[in-house]
Amino acid sequence: MKLQALKILLLTWLSATSGLAAPAKEGPSILLIIADDLGWKDVGYHGSEIRTPNLDRLAREGVQLDHFYVHPTCSPTRAALLTGRHPGHFGITSPLGLTDTRVIPKGTPTLATGLGVAGYSTALVGKWHLGPRAADGPRQYGFERSYGMLHGAVDKYTHRDGAGTLTWHRDDQPLEEKGHADDLIANEAIRLLEASRSDPRPFFLQLAFGHGHLPLQEELARIDSYRDTIPIASRRLYAASVTHMDENVGRVLAALRASGRERDTLVIFFSDNGGIAGPLAWRGGETGAWYGDKFPNRYEKLGDNHPLRGGKGEVYEGGIRVPAIVRWPDGLDGGRKVSQPVQVNDVLPTLAALAGAPPPAGVDGIDFWPSLRRDAPLLSRTLIWETPKAFALRQGDWKLIHHGAALESGKAELYDLAADPLETNDLARVETVRTTALKLELVRRLPVVARGRAK
Repeated sequence: MKLQALKILLLTWLSATSGLAAPAKEGPSILLIIADDLGWKDVGYHGSEIRTPNLDRLAREGVQLDHFYVHPTCSPTRAALLTGRHPGHFGITSPLGLTDTRVIPKGTPTLATGLGVAGYSTALVGKWHLGPRAADGPRQYGFERSYGMLHGAVDKYTHRDGAGTLTWHRDDQPLEEKGHADDLIANEAIRLLEASRSDPRPFFLQLAFGHGHLPLQEELARIDSYRDTIPIASRRLYAASVTHMDENVGRVLAALRASGRERDTLVIFFSDNGGIAGPLAWRGGETGAWYGDKFPNRYEKLGDNHPLRGGKGEVYEGGIRVPAIVRWPDGLDGGRKVSQPVQVNDVLPTLAALAGAPPPAGVDGIDFWPSLRRDAPLLSRTLIWETPKAFALRQGDWKLIHHGAALESGKAELYDLAADPLETNDLARVETVRTTALKLELVRRLPVVARGRAK
C-alpha cells in the first residue's frame, strides 16, 4: 500500500475511535483461518466420517464456539469480518461475481487497518472475494501483504476463474505459479510465520482456504481413501478436499510452533458459511458454464450440516451456524464449549479490544471476549441476516425467518431455538403477536441499503 493511502486509513481509524492516538497495550498475535463451504458435520469433532485430525486437536486444545454465526454466503461473511458491520450496509448480500462493482468503500475502517494502527503486521493469504479487480484487492483495505485469489471460485491448478481470467496475485499484482491453490496458500502462510521470527511486532495473518468450494480437484489417492466409508462419489471428492485442507492447517500450525510464537498467538478457525446441502446442478457460477466440460455439472452430495436444517445460501441454521474454534494457550483456558450466540460481525470489536485499539463507531458487532473467558451470558442481543430472497432475525432464543425479496410480501416462519434447535416446528401462526413484533424489529435493524431494497 502506498504511504499516503496508509496515512489516510490511519487517520480514518483514529478519528473513528474517539481520537485515541495509540493502543493501550500489545495484544496477542492473531492467526485467523477460514474454511470455505464447510458444513456443521464436516469435521471429525462433530462426528463426521471425514478425517480432520488437526482441527480435532485444535478443538480439544481450544474453546469451541457452539453457536457461531456467519452469513449465508462467502462475500457477505467476509465483508462482516473485515468491517464489523452488517454486509447490507454495503449492498453485499450475495457472492460477488466476476464483473461485480459492489465493493466496500475505500477508507472504511477495517480489521486490518485497526490492527495496523495497534502496531501489528497484517497479511491476507488465500481467498479474498470482496472485489474481483486488483484495484479492490486486500492492500486497499489495510493489509500490508496479500497473496492468493481475488475471486471466489478458481481452478485449483490454473488459478483462473471460470472466464479464464488469472485471479492469482501477490500484493494485488497478477502472478503465475504452479501447484494446487491450497498448498500454495499454506506455503505462503508458513513463509510469513517463519519471517515473523525476526519481526518484533505481533502479527495478524488471515488465512482463507479455497476448500471445499467448487471446483474441487484432488489426487485420486486422496479420493480413494474414502472408497470404503463414503458411497457417493461427489461426497468422496468433497471429503478428500476437506482432509487436504486439514493437512494444510496442520502444516501451518506446526510452523507456528516452530516460530516460537504459538503460546501467545490467538488462533481462530471457522467456515464462511454452511455446506452445500442436497444435490447441486453446478454450471460454474452465475455467468454460465465457466469451465466448459472440465468439471461435472451435477453433484449428488457435497457438504453435511446434519442435524441442522438447510445449508449454504439459506438463513436456516445449517446455512449460518458453522464450526468455530478459538485457541490461545497463554490467554484462554481450553477444552471447553461455549454456547452463547456469537456472530462474525463480533470478531473485529473483539480483536480490536484485545489489541488495545477500540473499534470504530458504527460497528454492529460486540466484544465477546469476556463471555468467552468466563462463559458468562452475553448481553441480550439481536442478530440479523439477509439474502436476495430471505431475511432472518434472532432475538434471544426466538428466530424469525421471512421468505421473499421484500418484507411486504412472502412467508414468515417463527422458531423457538431453545425448544426446537432444528427448526422443525413453525410457530408463526400460533405466536402471531411475537411474529409481528419481530418483523417490525427486523425492519428497524436492517441497514439503510437493505430497507430500500425491501420496499
